[in-house]
Amino acid sequence: MPKSYADLLREARSLVPEVSPAEVQLLREQNPQVAIVDVREDSEWEQGHIPGAIHVGKSYIEQQIEAAIPDRERPVVLYCAGGIRSLFAGRTLQELGYTNVASMSGGFQAWKAQGLPWTAPVVLSHEQKLRYSRHLLIPEVGAEGQAKLLDSKVLLIGAGGLGSPAALYLAAAGVGTIGIVDFDVVDLTNLQRQVLHTTDRVGERKVDSARKTINALNPDVTVVAHEEMLTEANAGRIIEGYDVVIDGTDTFETRYAVNDAAVPLRIPVVHASVFRFEGQLTTFVPYEGPCYRCLYPTPPPPELAPGCSVAGVLGVVPGIMGLLQANEALKLLLGIGEPLVGRLLLFDALDGTFTELKLRRDPNCPVCSEAAVAARQASAPAAVASRANEPFVLGGLGSPGAPGVVALGGSAGSGSVAGGGA
Repeated sequence: MPKSYADLLREARSLVPEVSPAEVQLLREQNPQVAIVDVREDSEWEQGHIPGAIHVGKSYIEQQIEAAIPDRERPVVLYCAGGIRSLFAGRTLQELGYTNVASMSGGFQAWKAQGLPWTAPVVLSHEQKLRYSRHLLIPEVGAEGQAKLLDSKVLLIGAGGLGSPAALYLAAAGVGTIGIVDFDVVDLTNLQRQVLHTTDRVGERKVDSARKTINALNPDVTVVAHEEMLTEANAGRIIEGYDVVIDGTDTFETRYAVNDAAVPLRIPVVHASVFRFEGQLTTFVPYEGPCYRCLYPTPPPPELAPGCSVAGVLGVVPGIMGLLQANEALKLLLGIGEPLVGRLLLFDALDGTFTELKLRRDPNCPVCSEAAVAARQASAPAAVASRANEPFVLGGLGSPGAPGVVALGGSAGSGSVAGGGA
């Protein structure tokens, strides 16, 4: 015999436990692993929802819930506007094998009526919903993640071979503010790899060329031009206020200046460098892993670190490494995945392989060690000793308890560990 709506609702109530809004709030406080899932439609979600809730509309529950909550043993509390749709969604989850599912009685209306916390998301425009639609479909990003990106600020040190692909994909992703530090002009020799620029812009300032390309791609993005050389004297002023710095420079002096300013400001730096067919990548998050000086205690002599203008580079290599830098930046901004903190990724274009090396902090680092932090707090920054006459070493790769020392070359990059920024 066919079942009526009343029969289906009665059946759902008998099989799906119901919890009150107050009980849901208590569950959240006692067990952070409890997943709160909002099964209302998009328009309802945009009017307000429970903080931290996952939005999976009831119309898409069968398609999307496994991606949003892959663990079928995880406690799940569903809610809708009044507590009915969430009961039916609960039955669907049970049929999909979820073992700990409950529905919030009274729904979001009861939650608000009891004075419990709720939030209204940033509402994207119709055009933004279309532009970022593929992001909105990903549970790890969604509307809230996209709003984070639109409110984020990323600084690119250099609009060259690394900065070009990073800028393009960060702009496409909707990073709201992109700062660019570059005092150079577009040269014909740049166009083999610096895809931000075009032939008709040869002789134009790179920051202006970059702005035109970025704004043509995505008018949501504000481009801030810093047409000056980044030095130890101005690095702090330039990078302050940005959420992430992408290091695409090609000099050790600039890399050290960026690092030494970023660590006390607690700004992550995504570093990459390239050499002919090779590239390397790592992410420096202050005090969570090593900094640039932990990895490179001393700069190499020029003959071991030739720039692209001397050694050359396969044009696609900085493209690949710059895209990986953009990927690292997006993970940091969204708070997802595992950034390359304490890990050095080496890429070889000739055999198409990636190799990963583990890195660790130098307990005696003049910038990020406990002693250096204490010295800054006492307004007496630790001196960065000049090691101009010391042999070049690669730090952070040794046995536990002491700084590692690895000679240039071999598995560390065959001469590329100090490559340029293209």
